[in-house]
Amino acid sequence: MSVDQMSLFTALLALVAAAVAVAGVILLATPAGRRVLAGMRTDARRLAFSVAGVSTASSLWFSEVGGFIPCELCWYQRVLMYPLVVVLGVAVWRRDDLLRWRVLPLSLLGLAVSGYHVQLQWFPEQGSSCDVAVPCTQQWVDEFGFVSIPVMAFCGFAAITVLVLAATVREDAGLRNDRDGEPVTPEEQP
Repeated sequence: MSVDQMSLFTALLALVAAAVAVAGVILLATPAGRRVLAGMRTDARRLAFSVAGVSTASSLWFSEVGGFIPCELCWYQRVLMYPLVVVLGVAVWRRDDLLRWRVLPLSLLGLAVSGYHVQLQWFPEQGSSCDVAVPCTQQWVDEFGFVSIPVMAFCGFAAITVLVLAATVREDAGLRNDRDGEPVTPEEQP
């Protein structure tokens, strides 16, 4: 596979990840959506693991096969993404319900770093403390006029964050409690 083909393929995957994140946020915002997500907990865990695995493999491909030299911010994003493959893999295997506390610190920090990196590429005149030999403003990939490697990382971290939140939605999400604190089923609600 050529660099151009891989760039297009991963850009498309990033846009799919962004769509998953947006759809997940919409579902998380409503009680009916949370009930739907509560039934998809295992699938959300597996999908989050897949996103982390594909993100890791893609970043390795770009540097080892494509010959792209990672900048300082790219290294930080890698440091935050690579452990997610292991953490999410173990969570899928063990059906871990404490997934939120193990993944969200890494994914939210990765979201912040990649968000900063994206805006640095979009507005390079602000300057940065990155290495002159490997500047953080360097765009190795530019698909559809806006999808660069940091945008791909941002979409991956966003999808993982939302999928982990979806995977940890409680079964009684969005249900009222009666006077004794017991959840009220949708049929029992007024």
